[in-house]
Amino acid sequence: MEDDKLAADEMRREVQHESVKSQIESDVNSEIAARADRTTRPEAARMDAVAGEFRTKAVDEVVDTEREVERARGVARVSQIIDYVFYLIYSLLGLRFFLNLLAARSGAGFVQFVNAVTDPFLAPFKGIVPTPSTAEGFRLALPILVALIAYVLLHLAINGLLRLFAHRKTAI
Repeated sequence: MEDDKLAADEMRREVQHESVKSQIESDVNSEIAARADRTTRPEAARMDAVAGEFRTKAVDEVVDTEREVERARGVARVSQIIDYVFYLIYSLLGLRFFLNLLAARSGAGFVQFVNAVTDPFLAPFKGIVPTPSTAEGFRLALPILVALIAYVLLHLAINGLLRLFAHRKTAI
């Protein structure tokens, strides 16, 4: 029986505590609302000025971000074109390397076409290193490998520069 009295008393205290707590919260909220309604003209003007500054900064940031995104899209498109051109060069030089390695007949039309297209890209690298060959005509065209390595490095350098232009600047 004493346990029931103690539990009932505890429940009554908890209800009373919640009632007092909610009354205090209500009083505090109404006081905050009353003070907010009593802003002076200088305070209201200052709040409007601060809000205007925030609006201006937000709009400027959106405009700047849109410009950066458009610039990045343009640079990405240029990068894709450059990648395509370099992949064509890699493919043609690789094809020429394998045709030389397999001792393809130099009088064949396709071999002449590949040689004619790749000659401008290979010309700066001819004579840098020797081209070992066998008696059967198989050749290990090392200048082509040197050219491939040089073009890969050039490709990486160009893409690195493009990433610098596309990189979004962040200000603190």
